[in-house]
Amino acid sequence: MPQPNIILIITDQQRFDTINALGFPYMDTPNLDRLVREGVSFDNCFITAPSCAPSRASLFTGYYPHITGVLQNADLWRRSWVELLAKSGYHCVNIGKMHTFPYETPLGFHERYVVENKDRYLEGRYYFDEWDKALKARGHVKQQRELYRERPDYRERLGAFEWELPEDLHADNFVGDFATWWLKNYPKTQPLFMEIGFPGPHPPYDPVKRYADPYMEKDLPRQEIRQDDLDNQPTPYKQMREHNFRIDHDSVVHLPDPSEAQRQRQRAYYLANVTMIDEKVGEILQTLDEQGYLDNAVVIFTSDHGDCLTDHGHSQKWTMYDTITRVPTIIWSPDESQPGRRISGLCQLMDLGPTVLELAGITPPEMMQAQSLRPALQGEDWTGRDYVFAEHPADGIYEGPYMTMVRNRRWKLVHFADTNEGQLFDLENDPNEFHNLWDAPEAADRKHELLDVLLNWRINSSYETRRLFSQWR
Repeated sequence: MPQPNIILIITDQQRFDTINALGFPYMDTPNLDRLVREGVSFDNCFITAPSCAPSRASLFTGYYPHITGVLQNADLWRRSWVELLAKSGYHCVNIGKMHTFPYETPLGFHERYVVENKDRYLEGRYYFDEWDKALKARGHVKQQRELYRERPDYRERLGAFEWELPEDLHADNFVGDFATWWLKNYPKTQPLFMEIGFPGPHPPYDPVKRYADPYMEKDLPRQEIRQDDLDNQPTPYKQMREHNFRIDHDSVVHLPDPSEAQRQRQRAYYLANVTMIDEKVGEILQTLDEQGYLDNAVVIFTSDHGDCLTDHGHSQKWTMYDTITRVPTIIWSPDESQPGRRISGLCQLMDLGPTVLELAGITPPEMMQAQSLRPALQGEDWTGRDYVFAEHPADGIYEGPYMTMVRNRRWKLVHFADTNEGQLFDLENDPNEFHNLWDAPEAADRKHELLDVLLNWRINSSYETRRLFSQWR
């Protein structure tokens, strides 16, 4: 069997509960539903960092952030396992978001058509990507923070705004259409590795109105904002809430007490962004089929992290709640697996790295911390990881101490360096993570057990990989 074409589709900031076929019937996602029905869903896939670049650098290297050195956006990131695909004969193409730094670093790709965050502000504000150029060529000015700020209701919208320019110039439509254009017009090349990075549903939540209207009419589930939950959160989270009340990151002005109507609009617009992306995924699949790429192909769909959407009183990411750390992860591979399987074992998003390499017939580097999911795809006896981990330092938004998380199937612990505060959740009895057991005497043994796991993970990780990785980076 020749090397398969591999299409890796990554959205930005998409929660797990955004795909109909994964158990969320309020969603309109027929094309992602198809991937679930015909592929394999890893239902407990967790990111390694609750922000864009650190999570993506882990995915594309196979290492945790403290090893890659990419701990926050704009940290230097210039190498990836895409180089191994290129060396083995793959033609490697990136269309859309990768969030490398510098933005246009090759990273192993033969071609890069970069589209970055919709509202770049903290870094690379005046980097003009393919989308910027298209807007300029058509005579339009991008909808962005400076213009949204002119609206009298700007501070009441929670980052939700209608897209008012031509539909095809919306960031997600632009990326999807660019991918289908490339597939139709570039001479067929096999094996092909294509990464398609959609900028949405990352805020501003900006769907075309005709996609938003149906969601506005739905009774969308929204987690209750509970005062006891807010009162018992660690100080770093409380401070970040206050920060986000003042600073409009990504055109989101968070509110301390948003109305249910405001929350409904924010969620409706966010989910409408997902449906817009789903439509483009369908067009990409159809084009792949028409051009003969699907005859021998693997299609992977995932995201880099989730979004609180006011759950727990927070906006966006930068916390360790499951709404942030758990992401949809689907592998469509008819030659590798039986269709329609849903796998509950724990895995990390970066585990897709060695999986891709093995599917391409490449032996992953021995020092990789990521673990291949191919045995699970092939139906072998696979139980998944015992624990998953995530980490994040202070950055321009989260200003607290270094934060680390360890989670198994039942328990989650979040540690804040140099403080006496933390979070401990019994996920079996408290799946919504409302009851913090950090100081609960009855949970003390579990707390110390997980702290030991966290300590040993960090020590062993640094000892086993830092020296070897520094030679490759």
